[in-house]
Amino acid sequence: MPERGARFGGHPVHPALVSLPIGLWTFSLAADLVHGLGGGSIWQDLALYTLGAGIVGAVIAAVPGFIDYLTISDGRVRDIAVAHMATMLVVLGVFAVSFWLRWTGTIGALPVAVSALGVALLGIGAWVGAEMVYVHGQGMVADPLWKGHPREGTGPSRRRVA
Repeated sequence: MPERGARFGGHPVHPALVSLPIGLWTFSLAADLVHGLGGGSIWQDLALYTLGAGIVGAVIAAVPGFIDYLTISDGRVRDIAVAHMATMLVVLGVFAVSFWLRWTGTIGALPVAVSALGVALLGIGAWVGAEMVYVHGQGMVADPLWKGHPREGTGPSRRRVA
């Protein structure tokens, strides 16, 4: 199977880039929790800035993700990809709202609650994205140890190489 989609050095780019917004948004919520439990105002600042950096990272990660989407030929996988893309666009919107609330000075639990919703939706969107790779083999290059393509439902052979 030829390599398709956004790749660098033969490796898909989107999965590498998505770790940035996932980590930043998760840390932002953790910083909110530390601040809420009595941590200093630095935690509130950290939450804001990591939230913003996560938004930037998500926009950057979306570009190779969309390029990968354009290469999907399997109809079922394409439907899953649309669900993943739609969910992640909602996630981006939720975090943008949380950022805006903080930037405009909204205090209290609302920005934190919005971020918590974002992290929950992020988990759902990531799960759907992982289904494309781990269940349907999207973006994977066939390994010679596999008896067939991952989409065919066959697993790795039991043959040992060493």
